[in-house]
Amino acid sequence: MTARTTRTRTTRTLAAGLSLAAALVISGCSSSDSDAGSGSAGDAAAAPKLAVSGAFMPEPVNDKMAGAFMVIKNDSETADKLTGVTSPLSDDLQIHETKDQKMQQVPSMDVPANGELKLERGGNHVMFMGLKSTPKVGDKVTVELRFEKAGPVKVELDVKERTYTAQHSNAH
Repeated sequence: MTARTTRTRTTRTLAAGLSLAAALVISGCSSSDSDAGSGSAGDAAAAPKLAVSGAFMPEPVNDKMAGAFMVIKNDSETADKLTGVTSPLSDDLQIHETKDQKMQQVPSMDVPANGELKLERGGNHVMFMGLKSTPKVGDKVTVELRFEKAGPVKVELDVKERTYTAQHSNAH
């Protein structure tokens, strides 16, 4: 009976510790007053402020795969990484980069401080593998972007015509 009591206390202590850690992380994301003033590199940086624009998915040809494209803008001094994507439409979403006209899956992509990550046709993108249904033009597909430092970001992809290409306002 003593071993069981010890296990129960250990489990409760661990659960309480995890709850406290989660609360600190959540409250730290919205707090900015503690970050003001000290500029040393050793201090914990504020969570990046990310915004997503132009999110769309071309209408898939079939239920095998589909791409997603968008611009993730980081208006903060802290760089971040896109580390994963989830969606009710598929259990297998992948982050792909395109180099030398070849597509390959990567574990993450950088979202530079005061910069942006462009996910666009012919370049880096999100790939849905094995769709649970085939969305049509006009539908919306929900995805959740996961980042190394910022909290998860829910995005609605507009399903567009297969030939649609987003026009970004800031040409390089």
